[in-house]
Amino acid sequence: MDHMTKPDMDEAARAVLARNDRGGYTVPTDRLYPFQWNWDSAFVAMGFAIFDIDRAYRELERLVEGQWDDGMIPHIVFHAPSDTYFPGPEVWGTRHRIATSGITQPPVFGMALRHVHDAAVAAGRPDAADRTLALFQAALRSHRWWLSARDPHGLGLVSILHPWESGSDNSPAWDEALARVPPTTTTAIRRKDTGHVDPAMRPRDEDYQRFIHLVDVYRDCGWEPARQWAVAPFKIADVQMTGILARSTADLIYLAEALGLEGERAELASMHHALTTGLAGRWRPDLARFVSLDLVSGEDVGAPTQACFMPLVALHVDHTQLQAVEAEIKRWLEGMVVGLPSTAPYSQAFEPKRYWRGPVWAVVNWLLADGLRMNGALELARQIEQSTVSAIERSGFCEYFDPTTGEGLGGDAFSWTAAAYLVLSRRGHGPSAQATRP
Repeated sequence: MDHMTKPDMDEAARAVLARNDRGGYTVPTDRLYPFQWNWDSAFVAMGFAIFDIDRAYRELERLVEGQWDDGMIPHIVFHAPSDTYFPGPEVWGTRHRIATSGITQPPVFGMALRHVHDAAVAAGRPDAADRTLALFQAALRSHRWWLSARDPHGLGLVSILHPWESGSDNSPAWDEALARVPPTTTTAIRRKDTGHVDPAMRPRDEDYQRFIHLVDVYRDCGWEPARQWAVAPFKIADVQMTGILARSTADLIYLAEALGLEGERAELASMHHALTTGLAGRWRPDLARFVSLDLVSGEDVGAPTQACFMPLVALHVDHTQLQAVEAEIKRWLEGMVVGLPSTAPYSQAFEPKRYWRGPVWAVVNWLLADGLRMNGALELARQIEQSTVSAIERSGFCEYFDPTTGEGLGGDAFSWTAAAYLVLSRRGHGPSAQATRP
């Protein structure tokens, strides 16, 4: 794509979103991911807000059609049938009024809603407050669910009960915890992903068996949160998830103020304080990063993955911490064509082409750059943003990229990569991510 000009690339990015539009919601890419995914759609909504505010709102509205009565926003909403993806609705057996999966995904929703709202206000949309308010209430119900269902002991850290919830499905961060999960399943596994993408780029069969074992366990609990929490063989208080939730909470505080919702603002401020306090306690100066906590073993999750830097989107770190983080990130970028790798290149677990074990993801870089900007590390943020934009311009709107070569990998014509291009290519040389503290 080297010959394409910026307007050409913009047009191509919009064409990807149009191609993957299924009537108010966007699939990540045709065939490989033929439904609506939670955090994908949040990023897509921010991309749409560049040129079609109505469609940006619609993306989020279609996503919350799948919200459960308890507040959870599932990781997949099965709006229309497709036989190109496993596990489909018959495996999840959630018995929800709309077919959905039974687990969730990183709550980027609040960040996206603020982004869309600000675009709508800037454009003078008369319906901005009303449309934002309905989605704000859905987001607040979701955040309440997170705190009650996934932090029942008040640690200030929310937990994932399945690697898929993290968004970083087969990350080395989960290797030790996942090894304790039996590879036996009561569900017949019919992998479809390896028919669309080279198996060498996808999770291994043994990982997949453990993923489905967890689905079996939670389905047997009737997807009831307290029962799942009690029996979960995989339970990680995740700093990436908590960081994203805390940042989205700060963005909801901003919206509560904009909408004049004082009671909701106070409730969210309390949530935000709990989450940022919990996150701050996960800093490990000897590693120069934050670490998750395995609640089953009681041990820190030491694997060096991109999740270790995600608290930056929510925390204002001190000068010493910021210097340490910048030095560590620069260490990861050494010798890379595009960064930031999802696993440290010096790690024995680093695989530059296999899903979340090394490749670069445009949306992760988007979040990390936001966190660096919020903490004043503008030069490093710009480096990561520009590296991401250049990789997309060279290799196209691929699902992810080999950090050592810049090669595009996984699915192609990928919606969130197109959205990331639309947002990141517009970033100038000043801070564009605001500090959203209450």
